[in-house]
Amino acid sequence: MSAITIAAITFVCTFGCAWLGTVIRSTLPQSHLSKESQDVVRLGMGLVATMTALLLGLVTAAAKNTFDSHDTAVRNSAVNTLMLDRDLARYGPETQSIRDLIRRAVAARIEATWPAKGAAPPPPMGVVSPAETIQDQILALAPGNDTQRWLKGECLRLTDEIVKARWRVLGSHAGAVPRTFLVVVIFWLTATFASFGLYAPRNITVLTVLIIASLSVAAAIFLILELDGPFEGLIKVAGDPFRYALAQLGK
Repeated sequence: MSAITIAAITFVCTFGCAWLGTVIRSTLPQSHLSKESQDVVRLGMGLVATMTALLLGLVTAAAKNTFDSHDTAVRNSAVNTLMLDRDLARYGPETQSIRDLIRRAVAARIEATWPAKGAAPPPPMGVVSPAETIQDQILALAPGNDTQRWLKGECLRLTDEIVKARWRVLGSHAGAVPRTFLVVVIFWLTATFASFGLYAPRNITVLTVLIIASLSVAAAIFLILELDGPFEGLIKVAGDPFRYALAQLGK
């Protein structure tokens, strides 16, 4: 399910159970609404709310780390690609075909990862990346002096870094937030909101506060899921570093 769908489910569950609590309140015997009963419910739900806050903090940190690691990988790959192109240019004119392949590979990656609005979905990524093909072509170069030997070694190192970054991104594509965590968090939030409504009167003020609170927790779940999918949804890792690299390649 998408992030917006899960956020909508969170809102419906929390607000629905909170309002259901206000309805149930009118059917409870007076002894269930005593101050002692309210104190026990508030203490129990306070414990649940504390656990929910701690778990939300852990999940948010995991999602943010996932987003930041992908963003760093994209920036490093763009820099390494630019450096690779410059080193090949310094190597000599015999690397022009490799540089052309790099430019085509970068353009294809931008189109696949950050497609233009309305564009058709890109085909699934293959196992063999263009970086590996580029690396094979660099290995086939025959250096004629110490400078070219050093540049060949640097180019191989850069392509190795690019390939590693690609596999790191693919290996963590599923995200870092287990869906079981989200189910538990939503259940705890639902129970907490039900306790809010259990001892709250039904009026416009209570209704407004419950709506705002439910929207807030739904937005938190939405942001967590968006951060956990760095290349999907509304919040994405920016493709500007690769677009800048594409504009500089071949110069």
